[in-house]
Amino acid sequence: MKTVIHKAGTRGFANHGWLQANHSFSFAGWFNPERIHFGALRVLNDDTIAPKMGFGTHPHNDMEIITIPLKGVLKHRDNMGDEWIPVVPSEVQVMSAGTGVQHSEINGSNDEYLSLFQIWIIPEKQGVSPRYDQKTFKAEDRQGKLQTLVTSFDDEHAESLKIHQDAKLSRIDLAEDTEFTYELKSESHGVYIMNIAGNLQIEDHTLESRDAIGVSETKRVTIKAKNDSQLLFIEVPMIVL
Repeated sequence: MKTVIHKAGTRGFANHGWLQANHSFSFAGWFNPERIHFGALRVLNDDTIAPKMGFGTHPHNDMEIITIPLKGVLKHRDNMGDEWIPVVPSEVQVMSAGTGVQHSEINGSNDEYLSLFQIWIIPEKQGVSPRYDQKTFKAEDRQGKLQTLVTSFDDEHAESLKIHQDAKLSRIDLAEDTEFTYELKSESHGVYIMNIAGNLQIEDHTLESRDAIGVSETKRVTIKAKNDSQLLFIEVPMIVL
């Protein structure tokens, strides 16, 4: 088993006033040559956005973009005809940028801060038609069991959102003093595990809130929850850029 540890305090940080951004991988003005990507996972941003503020219209292409709100309400608009669609913490949003898309994202609340993860995954196909989708995932459906959020278009999992990459995004909430073993789809894959909240033991590593570990060259990984914990799994092919 190969592991890489990213403690919360080692992430890139940017304070834009209206935006507090933590970068697990090199992004915008923060560059770390040892943290460009984890396989096909290129970006994992942990953002807090002030009320009524957000990102103005900007372009993307050839990237699979997944947004997971944790608190508050996100509103999304794009040039595909989606006009200020709300996305709340019980939902996940995906967007295939493909040949090119323009979109805006704002905090849809007048008084509450918005907290979210934004994830970019390098696609296995370029030049696809841009698309947008979102779906509800109930918190009670991940209590002690894996809840699959996003998979490939080629994956038979019917309840998940779809992207153009052989990836799998999932969540689980573990109670104190419980264990869970994550099974990888392939030995050519790795899984990046973000501890959203709580205290965990993985191998010889202790992960506190917002710590992360990348695991590869193994078939499975066992997690022990020292207290109530919430985890995000991002499994991707271990491609080389």
